[in-house]
Amino acid sequence: MNTRRDFLKQLGLASATLPFISNLSAFAASSAATTRKQRLVIMFSPNGTVPWDFWPEKEGRDFDIKPILKPMEAFQDRMLVMHGICDKLQGDGDRHMRGMGCMLTGAELFPGNVQGGSDTPAGWASGISLDQELKNYLQSKEETRTRFGSLEFGVMVPDRADTWTRMSYAGGNRPIAPIDNPYQMFQKLYGQMKDREHLSSVLDDVQEDLQRLSKIIGKEDRQLLDEHTQFVRAMEQQLQQDRSADLDHAMPELEPGIKEENDNIPQITKMQTELLVNSFMNDFARVATFQITNSVGNPKMSWLGIEETHHTLSHEPDSNKEAHEKLTKINTWYSEQLAYLTKRLAETPEPGGEGSMLDNTLILWGNELGQGNSHTLDNIPFVMVGNGLGFDMGRSLKFDKVAHNRLLMSIAHGFGHHVETFGKQEFCEGGALSLT
Repeated sequence: MNTRRDFLKQLGLASATLPFISNLSAFAASSAATTRKQRLVIMFSPNGTVPWDFWPEKEGRDFDIKPILKPMEAFQDRMLVMHGICDKLQGDGDRHMRGMGCMLTGAELFPGNVQGGSDTPAGWASGISLDQELKNYLQSKEETRTRFGSLEFGVMVPDRADTWTRMSYAGGNRPIAPIDNPYQMFQKLYGQMKDREHLSSVLDDVQEDLQRLSKIIGKEDRQLLDEHTQFVRAMEQQLQQDRSADLDHAMPELEPGIKEENDNIPQITKMQTELLVNSFMNDFARVATFQITNSVGNPKMSWLGIEETHHTLSHEPDSNKEAHEKLTKINTWYSEQLAYLTKRLAETPEPGGEGSMLDNTLILWGNELGQGNSHTLDNIPFVMVGNGLGFDMGRSLKFDKVAHNRLLMSIAHGFGHHVETFGKQEFCEGGALSLT
């Protein structure tokens, strides 16, 4: 007896289209969660900050905004600036490597053969990163499961794979490369929509063929024809449902022909930001990382009128005022990117819910170093924005050199994932930081 696949082949359908028809359910929109959506974005910029132009002098709610955070002034009441959080992990690797590989894992680097600075060589991080831990937690439950689970965005991340270029880890020795080509990310997010358009066209042809066949087949084939007619109608209904969902949050339009080049960093960053926001609108994922360049990142920010590279400037001593004025400009630019992402989330209504998407999203802005010229891992410039995890926002906090593992635990707890430790156990003593 003929199978459905044989029947479709007899209608003259190309074999390449058959997998799409046979697996149409893969294109179904994910069901809406019955509980409030919670999202996390972790944004990275490199080479430390300029402490005197970044850290507020005051604690509490009425804190002063220094130049680097000026772009975020409109969101002061939705921000936490956290001084005194330190990366205390030791072991192999230079501080740029440890700062990058340990930032989200809270775990030491494995021994390896990547040589950097004057320290011992090292390999990849030895544990899972927070973003992937939360991805696994959310994907384990039907009500919070999404199509991708997590998305890893990048901007001008070098092609090479080493400890300076990776901050996300699926587990020990399992780094995840960010996608830093917006057109490649667009294809990942929306490529199947093109498949649905193709399927719709195919189904129109199939429907015509079935109507034609109904006039010429005998009774013995009538049952098979009826089965396939119902099959095609069901697929058309499912495609129609998918199209209705898509129309609510249309695909973003990307400016064509933007090459991955240094001077295009501002355009690429904006394109990736739009893709990130749109991916959240469509509930493709609830966890995202946004890695702008890399540890020891060396872009030349010519659009700011700066001809020296970022990493080179970050090594200048504090006495070089001209260099540090340029570094303040560079870090202010990164702050502007955070402000744009925050603004886009704040002005976008929560799909199917109340308030804005910023009401349900937490952004963590981090760095691999506290300050570039000293390579300190103390006072990492961590800033949080948004109300996604129910933290008490709108404050400047000063901690007494606490391990950043405890901050990672706090974020996990904000999702309801009550880990007792994260990363190296000895740096989790005292438990999650109290941010509520």
